[in-house]
Amino acid sequence: MTQHFLDPTPATVTDVFSPAMPPVLSVQPGDTIVVRSLDASGYLSPQQHPGDRPSTMFDQARGHCLTGPIEVLGAEVSMTLAVTLESLRPDDWGWTLAAALDNPLNRRLGVVPGPPSWLLWSLDPDKGTGTNDRGVSIDLAPFLGVMGLPPAEAGEHSTVPPRAAGGGNIDCRELVAGSTLYLPVTVDGAMLCLGDGHAAQGDGEVGGTAIECPMTTTVTLDLVSETPVPGIHAVTPTSRITFGFNADLNEATAEALDAMLGWMQVLFEVDKPTALALASTALDMRVTQIANEVWGVHAVLNDGVLR
Repeated sequence: MTQHFLDPTPATVTDVFSPAMPPVLSVQPGDTIVVRSLDASGYLSPQQHPGDRPSTMFDQARGHCLTGPIEVLGAEVSMTLAVTLESLRPDDWGWTLAAALDNPLNRRLGVVPGPPSWLLWSLDPDKGTGTNDRGVSIDLAPFLGVMGLPPAEAGEHSTVPPRAAGGGNIDCRELVAGSTLYLPVTVDGAMLCLGDGHAAQGDGEVGGTAIECPMTTTVTLDLVSETPVPGIHAVTPTSRITFGFNADLNEATAEALDAMLGWMQVLFEVDKPTALALASTALDMRVTQIANEVWGVHAVLNDGVLR
């Protein structure tokens, strides 16, 4: 096993997913990578005041500023990529922006037309706290909003919506250090991109952004031939998680629940109706995010709740 280091430079970042994009790093299964990522907007320096627009990695970004793609040698479409998050450390600054988009939710809330609201955060990763320019503090729980593989279809694909094939902008705050995210491989080599660091976020990411920040992430990448769930799923330090992504909230919920029921059938050796009955007593259904063009829902089965 080898440890690699990958920094964000003009040669190692992307703002789209594409199956034709060459890798910026190739690794063996089981290798560990220390990946630096800029914040989602690709700012090259902290903002000095709310609404400040420092220089960015891309003059006109089309999506999130991501580091990658990273090729995992030997990865094939029949396999699953296991992304184990060993550690996540935010930089000492971040920002949050809300009420910036003219969308149905913001119209319903009456916060558009503007002005939008900016929060600038001073982050202390050693203490695990952050304080914004309004004097409000929060405990940090860092994770990456985007961990994804390119769709198999030719062309360039937006980083904004999460996808059942390949993941991407999942924005699940449960995926903290110690978690493993399982992504079915969509293209040979896997071609993983990472970024969109969040120092903290609530379920839903209701304002459209979290505490957006640069991040240093240590990940171990491996390949798995068989998993208990065919789609995207995760194991965290405290739970098992399945996901649903759909423009229809009901369908996204059903997708996440259906996947978890299949997992529970394996875990408890029961039929599907019995798994549903057990789920009704113990399973948490959460709205992952509402900000990314499709609904994200995740089902959470906490460790030890069913014994």
